[in-house]
Amino acid sequence: MNVLILEDEIPAYKKLKNCLSQHLGTTLTHTHARSVEEGINALSGGNSFDLIFADIKLLDGTSFDIFDRVTLSIPIIFCTAYDEHLLRAFKTNGIDYILKPFSQTHIEDALHKYETLFTTKTIDQNMLDDLKVLFSEKPKKYKGRLVIKKQNGILLIETKDISCIEAFGELSKLMDINGKMHVKSTNIGKLMADLDPDQFFRINRSQIININHITKIDPHTKNRLSILMKGHKSAMMTSSTTTKDFRKWLGL
Repeated sequence: MNVLILEDEIPAYKKLKNCLSQHLGTTLTHTHARSVEEGINALSGGNSFDLIFADIKLLDGTSFDIFDRVTLSIPIIFCTAYDEHLLRAFKTNGIDYILKPFSQTHIEDALHKYETLFTTKTIDQNMLDDLKVLFSEKPKKYKGRLVIKKQNGILLIETKDISCIEAFGELSKLMDINGKMHVKSTNIGKLMADLDPDQFFRINRSQIININHITKIDPHTKNRLSILMKGHKSAMMTSSTTTKDFRKWLGL
């Protein structure tokens, strides 16, 4: 089997190649492309590929940019880290996907599906166009200020001035950088969806912090971190399940 692998990340490419080799053995030949231009050159260079494994994000664009410029009759299995809503779009159009991080079993299941469903299937260009639209949508605009209803009127708080947020039943308590507390009539889950994830992180089920107002971070027990926030007197703790992602968010 001759396979084209469209993958910009070298570790992911090596892992995928090893998984394919374990299943296909010496029958596997492959070409690796990390960019749109490399992918176009591979598909235009006279190679006869049986199957394409494609990440969506490449070094200089997306794999959809390749499919726009090259006429294909080759089955594609997408390897991507995107969420289930987008992945379902692949499923309804008969193209399989593998969600990163993938395993040997995931690869083998996809190859079995290829063997039974995709050997003669032509890629539906309308489906690819629909998916490209999803990727081309404008980034979500997060709220720059929140409306707080007070007994004597309405208060507008700039999100940049919020130090941290704590769950308060179906409400949320907002602490600003001056140590003042405000109650927002929105639960913490819905509130997090309106906040910029580059600025705010939910460190546990009931607390959200603003990266710009962290004053100190210390190790704590059981893979947890203790965090002091501007305007908040007591330390806040990451949960054992969020600590790893929190470190990545901080760039540690």
